[in-house]
Amino acid sequence: MTPELDYAFEVIRAQYGADSIVRVEEMLAVGAGGDRHPLQKGAKWILPGLPAVPWHDPYGYSEFLPFVKEMEAHHPAIKEELATAWSERQDSFSDYEHYLTRQQNWQALHLYRDGGMVESSAASMPTAYRVLREFAVDTDIICPLLESHFSTLLPGATVAPHCDLWNFSINLHLAVDIPDGCEIAVAGETRGWDEGHCLLFDYSFEHEARNGGIRPRTCLLVDLWHPETTKPERAALVALITEVRRLMGQA
Repeated sequence: MTPELDYAFEVIRAQYGADSIVRVEEMLAVGAGGDRHPLQKGAKWILPGLPAVPWHDPYGYSEFLPFVKEMEAHHPAIKEELATAWSERQDSFSDYEHYLTRQQNWQALHLYRDGGMVESSAASMPTAYRVLREFAVDTDIICPLLESHFSTLLPGATVAPHCDLWNFSINLHLAVDIPDGCEIAVAGETRGWDEGHCLLFDYSFEHEARNGGIRPRTCLLVDLWHPETTKPERAALVALITEVRRLMGQA
């Protein structure tokens, strides 16, 4: 804890109550993180009290449902815009830089990054840009610590098994363009993408993906707050990760 973070937490407690961020404080306590699912061992932070469930029902949360329905309803337009961007605006895609590695055979076009919409993507992806802004950003379900991007795995590409950093956000995929031979595994359970539909999972669990097809596989990925986190917890987690990044020279 730093003085800056202590102050931020005090402000949150004053606004929401003394016990409003107890779970965040427990997560940061010395020795925390020992009691977790074996397939979450690679995650840095596990907020206690959240269910250790790898796969979630994308239609099972009222907070997410309008966004999921809007994304799926506009899938045909999103797919068409993606095809145009991929063929005519290749420079808008870049090698995806995961916190663990960078992959040339994993391309990304960002819609949301560093706490805000990527305005340069509005021209090439207007439908997805609008839906994301209106139904995820303006409604505060997106996790501002992370991002939303079109994730394109080239034929033969794999994403090696790994855990992401924490469990207090979860990952929504809209299956935009899915060739045969593609799959994703989370906590040892393998599934495919159903084009035009969403899937949702907790990426603090070990997960991996592959494109065994003959053309690129693209999903629209969105990092959403875990629906069982509270408003004060979200504020405290933003303060925490922002401070960690500042100390690491990333902010």
